[in-house]
Amino acid sequence: MERNLKNVLVISFGFLLLFTAYGGLQSLQSSLHSEEGLGVASLSVLYAALILSSMFLPPVLIKKLGCKWTIAGSMCCYIAFSLGNFYASWYTLIPTSVILGLGGAPLWSAKCTYLTIAGNSYAKKAGKNGKDIINQYFGVFFLIFQSSGIWGNLISSLIFSQASNKVEISEENLACCGAYDCMTDTTNTTGSAGPSNSLIYTLLGIYTASGVLAVLLIVMFLDQTKSDQAETEKEILETPSFWSTFLATFQHLKDKRQCLLIPLTMYSGFEQGFLSGDYTKTYVTCALGIHYVGYVMICFSAVNSLCSLLFGKISQFTGRKLLFALATVTNTACIIALLLWKPHPKQIAVFFVFPALWGLSDAIWQTQTNGLYGVLFEKHTEAAFANYRLWESCGFVIAFGYSTKLQVYIKLYILLSVLVLSMVTYGVVEYLEAKSSPGTPTATKKENVGPVTQETDM
Repeated sequence: MERNLKNVLVISFGFLLLFTAYGGLQSLQSSLHSEEGLGVASLSVLYAALILSSMFLPPVLIKKLGCKWTIAGSMCCYIAFSLGNFYASWYTLIPTSVILGLGGAPLWSAKCTYLTIAGNSYAKKAGKNGKDIINQYFGVFFLIFQSSGIWGNLISSLIFSQASNKVEISEENLACCGAYDCMTDTTNTTGSAGPSNSLIYTLLGIYTASGVLAVLLIVMFLDQTKSDQAETEKEILETPSFWSTFLATFQHLKDKRQCLLIPLTMYSGFEQGFLSGDYTKTYVTCALGIHYVGYVMICFSAVNSLCSLLFGKISQFTGRKLLFALATVTNTACIIALLLWKPHPKQIAVFFVFPALWGLSDAIWQTQTNGLYGVLFEKHTEAAFANYRLWESCGFVIAFGYSTKLQVYIKLYILLSVLVLSMVTYGVVEYLEAKSSPGTPTATKKENVGPVTQETDM
């Protein structure tokens, strides 16, 4: 097997194992730890820490440790979060959320940098277009990575379905589900009185083991890139100022295009935060029970995974503008429908339609937004991807921060407003690019092809 492809697969399966655990835990936080809003508070703190991490840690760690060891070390931060869930309280979950947040930005920045280097390396040897190879590598990564949501949520659903304490949901309690929720603890009125501690510990044990395997896979099988080695050797002779690397993320904001992409990047956090924090709790857990959360999120992850690969390939022919338009129309339709729909256990199929459509849209937001970053800022990838994580995290923090304070219908209106603003500012970016690019059709089409990168799902 070609060396660069082998490394892509190693990273992909490492992230698969790691996010099998984290993805499953994130989907359950709002339902599993609903007392005093501990679950969503931990997620909000997590992404706030990710913001701080995005400001200075990625450039520093990547230059000091190289991509491989930055990835391995950051993965250990995710394992700490799994351990914190064993005895969930404000004194365990919040500190481990901070640890995970600090490791999140270096992990994703190192992954994006590594795959970009690998794609360019192979393209140079094979005499192919670098952007096309990078696009394919990230498509492979996301096909494998996004399936982590399937396995993580399948594990949680199978384990929690072992509980025998199912109860009937009254029509009065169902009236508190959906867009016009009653702002109460919905887990107390659902079809399940909550899983036992033994089931929770079993789930957390599996998730922790999955994270440990991810670290071992990276440490044992991922090659150190030549660029990483060169940077490490360079550090011996020339160590850059800490403050210069600290300010690299903010200096990148001097680029007008980066500023215009902030609403679009934040929307990625808003829409993911709504699905994992509000839809799972106020629609699914409230009307069906916590054991259905995993199955619903499997639907989202499966569609997201397949569409990520699909859109990574067809973007070469359609360009990103058409795909962004598709995602906008799909998300808008979902938001309007969620405002009107009153969830009921007899409409089980509908509970799966929304995450499926959301998964289609999210695949476009993740692949094309990050691909746009890769194309526009290919000479400053580390600072650009750090900015991506920074502003996406702002979206997460805001979404989780007001999760327990506002009714769902207000959150849906906020989501729609941010989406509209995002498309306006994105349109300005495309206009500026078209204005500055050569007028040849070939050049324009090539410029529309960018690397497919995420996120995920943090």
